[in-house]
Amino acid sequence: MPTITTRPVALDAVGTLTQSGVHPLLARVYAARGIASETQLATELERLHPPASMLNLQRMAVLLADAIAAQKKLLIIADYDADGATACAVGMRALRAMNATIDYLVPNRFEYGYGLTPEIVQLAAREKSPDVIITVDNGIASVEGVTEANRLGIKVLVTDHHLPGDTLPDAWCIINPNQHGCTFPSKHLAGVGVMFYLMLALRAVLRERNTAALPNLGNLLDLVALGTVADVVRLDENNRILVHHGLNRIRAGRAQPGVAALLRVAARDPARTGTHDLGFAVGPRLNAAGRLTDMSLGIECLITDDATRAQTIAQELDALNRQRRGIEAEMQESALAALEQTTDASGYTLSLYDAQWHQGVIGIVASRIKDKFHRPAVAFARGVEGEIKGSGRSIRGLHLRDALDLVSKRAPGLILRFGGHAAAAGLTLREGDFEKFQFLFEDVVRTLLSPADLEREIETDGSLPVEHATLDAAHALREGIWGQGFPEPRFLDPFEVVQQRVVGERHLKLRLRRDGKLFEGILFGHNEPLPDAIRAVYRFGINEYNGNVSTQVMLDHWEHL
Repeated sequence: MPTITTRPVALDAVGTLTQSGVHPLLARVYAARGIASETQLATELERLHPPASMLNLQRMAVLLADAIAAQKKLLIIADYDADGATACAVGMRALRAMNATIDYLVPNRFEYGYGLTPEIVQLAAREKSPDVIITVDNGIASVEGVTEANRLGIKVLVTDHHLPGDTLPDAWCIINPNQHGCTFPSKHLAGVGVMFYLMLALRAVLRERNTAALPNLGNLLDLVALGTVADVVRLDENNRILVHHGLNRIRAGRAQPGVAALLRVAARDPARTGTHDLGFAVGPRLNAAGRLTDMSLGIECLITDDATRAQTIAQELDALNRQRRGIEAEMQESALAALEQTTDASGYTLSLYDAQWHQGVIGIVASRIKDKFHRPAVAFARGVEGEIKGSGRSIRGLHLRDALDLVSKRAPGLILRFGGHAAAAGLTLREGDFEKFQFLFEDVVRTLLSPADLEREIETDGSLPVEHATLDAAHALREGIWGQGFPEPRFLDPFEVVQQRVVGERHLKLRLRRDGKLFEGILFGHNEPLPDAIRAVYRFGINEYNGNVSTQVMLDHWEHL
């Protein structure tokens, strides 16, 4: 059973926030997340960290402005996830509006793997003949790819947010808030955030040069919000401001046609869109293209101004996402079956390989296994020419990329390529080296974690006072900017189970009572009867059905009372 804890709350901060007009429930929630004053909740764009503090940003903006003036052919090399797709879309839309000669290319993950490889540089040279390559959401580890571009006479501008390795590529210029020497205060910008900052700096340079008809980059903030939430980066104050304004554009009906279309196929109301919708409805449909086919489909959805075309592509992405869910379910079933036979209960890690698994879905399987067993998990699928591709997800307390770096130092040559960040990483091995990696990864993680780190902990915001369980409070919670590092509120209370019935074959529809008040509830993915009395961890939200709007508790965890 997991340990359930309540986040500590600074009572003086609650008082300060409440006096500033913040709802008492939200004041307590914000105080538990380190917010001490209303100033930290301010969302004006002027409060964004200034672009000038990002190392090399001004220089890159000048280089880009010079390239545009010289009518150089620019080519964006994108990553194949939602962050990469939105970063590419921000670049395409902004640079087109700034009169650049711009195109894009996204590697097919099954043919070329991740990042700016020598092979993708050669493909770009053959098919696009660029003068300048701009990487988005990748490139910081592409030493060989940049070397190949230099050999072919192609300049490379690297924009990335992943952690750099020991050697940086010999690029024309690099911007990355995580590179050594960069004083940009937020180290948690997503790839799309880095690209947005570059476009801000470029527009400023062009304005100084008296370039006419410069675009309003605020129009792109829905893309920035989508990529930031979907990439599960930490929602620090800077990212919350970006996401806030992106959501406001969506709610006001001013989203890009592709974003609006993806919301429609997911049956989400743009006017009520929240971070949960971006992370669990829009993001997965966009990612489905990169997982199963080619992210070019997703990028085309985001860069077209034709609403009909956007809707057609969104429907294709929705179909791909349904296909992805089926593949994922089969892979997860086989993973669980394998773990039942082989798992050492005392193990600190879970490394799995199945030659039949789909390379595009292993990251999701690793995430599900990590969540179920609360262990760092890496899932591998067969790659090309005797290689296997792995995707890992980590628990709190283990920086996954750093752990892989230690493995690579203990056994040079074992990991052919790797990259990522604290919570997620990817790597490539020779197929015959899987068991060696499995052993060394376990050994390294044992030196970095303690047994206490392996105990699952559920953090809550304590009890939800009945007097605060109102529709107004539910609306306020839904409009909050929640995500990684700024978690959606979850409450802990005892309930009497008054009624329960199975809906959709897999879920329980509930009527609960606490302190004389009745609550409608739902427990997803569970169809066995609950006892008459439970203690539950839950989210407090809104249920909309047939035009009726009411409050609802969504159970995440329950125990016998």
